[in-house]
Amino acid sequence: MIKLVEIGILFDFYGRLLSEKQYQAVELYYIHDLSLAEIGEELNITRQGVYDTLKRSEQKLYHYEEILGLVGKFNKSHDTIREILKISKELQVYGQENNNKLIIDKAREIEEIGLEILE
Repeated sequence: MIKLVEIGILFDFYGRLLSEKQYQAVELYYIHDLSLAEIGEELNITRQGVYDTLKRSEQKLYHYEEILGLVGKFNKSHDTIREILKISKELQVYGQENNNKLIIDKAREIEEIGLEILE
């Protein structure tokens, strides 16, 4: 299950860097849940050819992440934004406790921007 999610995420980021046949094989296998035989029929290659294509595609996707690190950077950015949102909530509480409308308003602005980025 973890590999399925991992490949799906890598495919979202790097799928278009694969060859057309590799892209189709990964999409049919991981996204549409077709069997190797079904994919072979669709792509007009043997079941073993599909298996080999998938393995090479997976290796390429992992290699792209190793070199470019886009998924890692994306996850790190989202973690950082979540931390900013947490601090924004703390500022809102502080503003309410000290009856400071400016702090409350600015903290809410930060929160809105953070939530917008996460969408």
